[in-house]
Amino acid sequence: MTFIRQFWTALRVLLVLTLGLGVLYPAAIGLVALAAPHQANESPVVVDGETVGSSLLGQSFTDAEGAALPEWFQSRPSAAGDGYDGGASSGSNLGPNNTDLLAAIDERRASVAALEGVDPSDVPWDALTASASGLDPHISVAYALLQVPRIAEARGLDEEAVHELVASRIQGRDLGFIGQERVNVLELNVALAGMDR
Repeated sequence: MTFIRQFWTALRVLLVLTLGLGVLYPAAIGLVALAAPHQANESPVVVDGETVGSSLLGQSFTDAEGAALPEWFQSRPSAAGDGYDGGASSGSNLGPNNTDLLAAIDERRASVAALEGVDPSDVPWDALTASASGLDPHISVAYALLQVPRIAEARGLDEEAVHELVASRIQGRDLGFIGQERVNVLELNVALAGMDR
């Protein structure tokens, strides 16, 4: 008799969990997706009817050899696969005393300083290190502003106009106190391309 009671109890638990987790939970998530279709569909950035990327995923603005294109704002480094590979999202997993990481930071510092024409000590931290996911679409306001003179010169634009463009794209802290102010690089570069029109 005990076996039969346990069987029916287990069957009821199975049915309740199947209904709750197999039907009700997916239906609730589907309703949330309907309420926020832009985010549920990967938050695409569309220019002239063509999707150029996602506002949730970073991408590089470099040539085939990996050299920074001077007319575009540059993203922070990526450790995801060969760089900004959504299928290989991860950080480098190297500790702060790892010699490979320290060498990469020194190399990036020298490279960014040369590109921007600034002292290496003026290069912001996010120009030197990859995010935990390797796919962060944002850079700090300091890194965006550091790039303004180079971009203005490369595009033949007024530096103040490019500075104002950056200022207009600053995103505040989440909930007013979480994280730092930041700039989405793809959205900034799309707006920058619009200045040329």
